[in-house]
Amino acid sequence: MELSPIQKDILITLITLYHESSSAIKGEGIAEVLKRNPGTVRNQMQSLRALGLVDGVPGPKGGYTPTSRAYRELNIADYANESLVPIRKNEELVPGFNVSEIDFTTLCHPDICQAVVKLIGSVRLFDIGDAITIGPSPVNKLLVRGEIYGKDEVSQSLLITITEMISLPKKRVEYYMSSPVICIDSSATFADAFRVFSEANIHGAPVTENGKIQGIVILTDIADGIANGRPLSNCITDVMTRDVLTAPPSINLYEVIGRFKQENIGRLIIVNEGIPIGILTQSDIIRVFPSL
Repeated sequence: MELSPIQKDILITLITLYHESSSAIKGEGIAEVLKRNPGTVRNQMQSLRALGLVDGVPGPKGGYTPTSRAYRELNIADYANESLVPIRKNEELVPGFNVSEIDFTTLCHPDICQAVVKLIGSVRLFDIGDAITIGPSPVNKLLVRGEIYGKDEVSQSLLITITEMISLPKKRVEYYMSSPVICIDSSATFADAFRVFSEANIHGAPVTENGKIQGIVILTDIADGIANGRPLSNCITDVMTRDVLTAPPSINLYEVIGRFKQENIGRLIIVNEGIPIGILTQSDIIRVFPSL
C-alpha cells in the first residue's frame, strides 16, 4: 500500500513512542511530537485503523498501538530486537529515536564527507543546520558528528555533512595500561616518593601496603604538603588521596574513557583482586585515540 507522508510520520512516531513507554499512545502525544493539530492526527488514525496498521485501545489509559502489519509496511519488522543507536541534536539526546542506517555518499571525496542517515522516528523534529551526534553503534562503537543540510521526509532520512567520525577502541584496558605498575609503600616519605618519581619519570603512583592498594599520591600532593610546612621526612599517607578510582583489567577501554572527564582524573588504577597491576593515564588514551 502507498502511505502519504503524514501517515508515515504518524505511524513511525506511534511506533517509537510505543516502544519507549510500552503502553498505548494517545493521539495528542503524537500530535505534540509532530507539531500537528490533534484533530488531524485523529482523522489519520481512523484511516490507519481501516488499513489494519493500528489498533485502538479503549478506556482512560487507552490510545493506539501499532500492529505487526505496520512494522512490515515500514520495513522495520525487527525493531523490537534492534540495539539502540541514539541521536543527539545540538548536544541534547532526542528520546524515542533510533538510527537504523548510515549510508556514506561521498566517503572518497577529497574535500567533503556526507552521509544519509535513516531514522526510526520523524525527521520533522530536525532542522537544517542542526548539529547532530550519532552513536555509539553497538558493534564497532562508531560515533559520527555532523550538520544537517537536507531532509527526506518520505524515507525519514537526514542528509548530513560529517565533521568527525570516531571508532572507540573495543579492546580491554589491559591492552593499553602501563604495566607493571610502579607503586610506593605506605611507609615511604616525601623524599622517597620524589626519588621514585624522578627515577621512573612519572608524576604519580599507587600507595600500597602488603601489596594492597591504600591510595594514590601525585607530585602535586607532595608539593602542596611542602608548601604547607611539612618536611621531606613526612609520610606520604598524610597527603595521598585515599578514595582511589579503579577498574578491572577485563573492562573495555571505551567504558572507562568517560570516567576521566566525569571524575576529572588524570589516571586510573587497574586492579585485580585489590592488587594494582597497571595504570591507565590520559596520555595512554591520547596515544590510542588522539581525537579525544
